[in-house]
Order: sequence, then C-alpha cells, then structure tokens
Amino acid sequence: MEQRKYDLEDRFVDYTCRMIDVVEALPKTRAGNYIAGQLVRSCHSPTFNYGEAQGAESRNDFIHKMGVILKELKECRTASKIIIKKKMIKPVLKLDPIYKETEELIAIIAKSISTAQKNKGK
Repeated sequence: MEQRKYDLEDRFVDYTCRMIDVVEALPKTRAGNYIAGQLVRSCHSPTFNYGEAQGAESRNDFIHKMGVILKELKECRTASKIIIKKKMIKPVLKLDPIYKETEELIAIIAKSISTAQKNKGK
C-alpha cells in the first residue's frame, strides 16, 4: 500500500471539510443545531490558525497560535464525544475515522508546542 505524505496544512483543510460533513449530518433539532454551530466554528479554527502560526512573528507567537489550535481541536473532540454518546449520527461507527484524526492532530500539535517550548531558550 502506498504511503501518502501529508502536508499538515492540507491535512487541516481535509479535516475541516470532513467535519463540515459531520455538521451537515447532524439532526435539525435544538441540540443538533447548537452543536452544529459550535462545531462548525471550532473545526474551522485550527485550519485558519495554522496558517497564522506559519507566519508567526516570534517563537512565543508561534506557541500561542499553536495553543489556540490545540484548544479548538479539543473542543472538536468534546463535541464528537457528545455526538457519539447521544447517537446523533447513525451508525456512530461512521464517526470513528474523524475522531481518530482529531486525536492524531491533537497529538501532533501538542508535540509541536512541546518542541517549540523546549527550543525557546536556544
């Protein structure tokens, strides 16, 4: 199987597009609409903030912007957990790949922040 090389920006764009599909699949109920509104904002934020982080003016600015990305990804994870637990999209197994991607992106960004913090004094 061919290993696909990912540019992180492209991966964030793909993530946002996939999360838009999740948002569109939510039920048109009060709860569904509320979660959809929250999720649509939080799933776009990492992508746009990653672009900003690439143009950071300092290491501290980079760490701050990456921290915003991490916060928004964790919000997406929490929203996904609610959607799964309430079975708002069926079958819930359809959400496994996007949930896994959220976890992977959280790990990547957390590691980037940790590395940047370690290298701050150098």
